[in-house]
Amino acid sequence: MARIASDALIGRLADWGVDTVFGLPGDGINGIMEGLRRNQDKVRFVLVHHEEAAAFMATGYAKATGKIGACLATSGPGGIHLLNGLYDAKLDHMPVLAITGMQETSILGTGYQQEVALDKLYQDVAEYDQMIYNPVQLPAIVDIAIRTAYARRGVAHITVPNDIQVADADADPWQHLAPAAAPKTAAVRLSPPGRPDDEDLQRLADFLNEGNKIAILAGAGALHAREELLTLAETLAAPIVKTLPGKAAVPDDSPYTTGGIGLLGTKPSEELMEEIDTLFLVGTNFPYTKHLPGGARVAQIEADPARAGARLATEVPVVGDAREGLGGLLPLLKRRSDTAFLDKYQKQMAAWRKKMASLENPSRDPIAPQYLMSLVNSAAADDAILTCDSGTIATWAARHWTIRGDRQFYLSGNLATMAPGLPYAIGIQHAFPGRQVIAFVGDGGFAMLMAEFLTAIQHELPVKIVINNNNALGQILWEQMILGYPEHGVRYQGPFVDYSAFATANGAYGVKVRQPGDLPGAIRQALSHDGPALVDVDVNPDEPPMPGKVEYEQAKKFAEAFIKGQPHKSTIATTLFKDKIQQLRS
Repeated sequence: MARIASDALIGRLADWGVDTVFGLPGDGINGIMEGLRRNQDKVRFVLVHHEEAAAFMATGYAKATGKIGACLATSGPGGIHLLNGLYDAKLDHMPVLAITGMQETSILGTGYQQEVALDKLYQDVAEYDQMIYNPVQLPAIVDIAIRTAYARRGVAHITVPNDIQVADADADPWQHLAPAAAPKTAAVRLSPPGRPDDEDLQRLADFLNEGNKIAILAGAGALHAREELLTLAETLAAPIVKTLPGKAAVPDDSPYTTGGIGLLGTKPSEELMEEIDTLFLVGTNFPYTKHLPGGARVAQIEADPARAGARLATEVPVVGDAREGLGGLLPLLKRRSDTAFLDKYQKQMAAWRKKMASLENPSRDPIAPQYLMSLVNSAAADDAILTCDSGTIATWAARHWTIRGDRQFYLSGNLATMAPGLPYAIGIQHAFPGRQVIAFVGDGGFAMLMAEFLTAIQHELPVKIVINNNNALGQILWEQMILGYPEHGVRYQGPFVDYSAFATANGAYGVKVRQPGDLPGAIRQALSHDGPALVDVDVNPDEPPMPGKVEYEQAKKFAEAFIKGQPHKSTIATTLFKDKIQQLRS
C-alpha cells in the first residue's frame, strides 16, 4: 500500500512512545482511522462513547504515567466535545495531545457542513496549536507538538484536513519560495534541568534554618518526592500539609502529616497555618490563598518559573524539580532537636483521625457516605489507584481514603469538573492493567458519562465503580446554604436511580445497596470480581461535608439558610446532631 500522511502521523506517535489513542471516529478523520488500522501493531485505538471522555482518559493516563496522553476526535462537533477534558489537562498541567479532523482544504471558508475552525477554537486551551497544510509537515509537527506539551506541561493540538490525511506521505505539491526545506526533525526531547542552582539551594537552606515554626505544603509536583519530603519533615521537625491533588505525596498515617488543607482539609492543618512563621511550598501552586498564612515568611520550590511566587509574597523562590531540589537541599539543613511544635500537631492529628473514624458508623440509616468510603478504603489493595469526581465525594475521599503503600489518588484539581472519575479510571486501567483501579463517583457525575462504563465492559477492563448516590448535586446544595440561601434546584425527584441495573443488563457485575448491613459484602464482592463491577449505594443526602474548622461567618450563613426556609432543615439538623454525638464519643 502507498504510504499516506496518516501513516506518517501515527508512525511518529509510536516513535514518541505513544501506545494508546482514545477517541471516537467520524467522517472528518477517516484517513487518520485508516492510519491507525494500518499501524495497530504500534498504536492501539480505544473506541469510547463520548469525545469528552476520550480527553479525560488521555488526561488520566498522563496524570498516572507522566507520559503524554493522546485523544482523537472528528471535525466540528467531535473536536468541540474534547474541550472540557482538555481544559482539565491545561489547568492541572498535564501533557496531552489532541488530534482532530478538518474539512478538506479546497472547501475551507465556504461554510461547509461541520466547518468549525478548531485551530482558532483551541487557541486558549493549547500550548501548541497547528493545522496541517502540506503532508511533508508531518511528522515534524508531531515532534514539535509533543515536545511542547512535555516542556510546557499542557495541551498540544494538531488538526488535519481530510484530503491531507490520505495524501501521499511524501507529497510536497507547492513551490518552495522561502529559504528553507521541508522540516525534518527527530522524536527526541530534553528534560529541563531538575536540580536548582547551588546558590539558590544555599539561600533556601539558610532561610529554612532561620525558621522557627515551619510547615511544608506539598502538592502534585511532589508526588514523586515522598522519601525526600519525609526526610525534610524529620530534619526540620516540620509538619507536612497536603493539597488534594498532592494527597499521595506522603502516607496519610505518617507522623509528619496533618493531612489536607482548605474546605476539604483538616482542622489541624487550618490551625497550623494560623500559627506558623515559615511556610515552604514544594511542588504546588495552591490557589485558595484564604487558607494560607498572611504573615509567615515563604519559600518555594517550583518547576515553572512563571508560577514561582504566584500566590504569596515569596522571599526565596527556587526553580527546579521537587525531588532533585530537595535532594540537593537536605545536606545543607541543620537538624532540629526541638520537636515541640511537631509534637503538638501530631497530637491534634491523632484526635482528628479519631473524629473521622467516629463518622464511619455502620449503624447509620440512611448510609453515611463516610462509612461507604471507609469500606472501600479497608478492602482496597495497598497499590490501588482511586479516581474521584468533583463534589461531596471529593470530601469523603480526601478524609477517608488512606494513602498507604503505593496507593495513588487522582481527581480534577483546578478545573474541578464533574464526571472525570469514570474515564480517568478507564485511561489509567489501560496504562496499568495489573493494578486495582477504583472510581469513586457521585450519581450526578456518573449520569453525565455513564455510557463509558460500556467502554470498560467492551474492552474487558476490570475497573470498579462505586457510586455515592444521594440523588442530588450535593456540593452545590451545600454551597448554596453556605452563602445563606435555601437550596433550590439541586435535588432530583425520587426515587433514587438504580444504576446497578445498567451494569447487569450489559453483562457486568452490578449491585444496588440501600441498607448499611448489605454494604460490606457488596464492596468486597465487587473489588474481588474478575472484571468490571459497579456498586450503586444510596447514601444520606443530608450529610453535610463540613469544613475542618467552621468559621463564624460560615455558621452564620448556614443558619440564615435555615431561617429563610431551607426545605430539608430537620433532616440536616438531625444528621449534624448525630455527627456531633459520634465525634464527642470518640
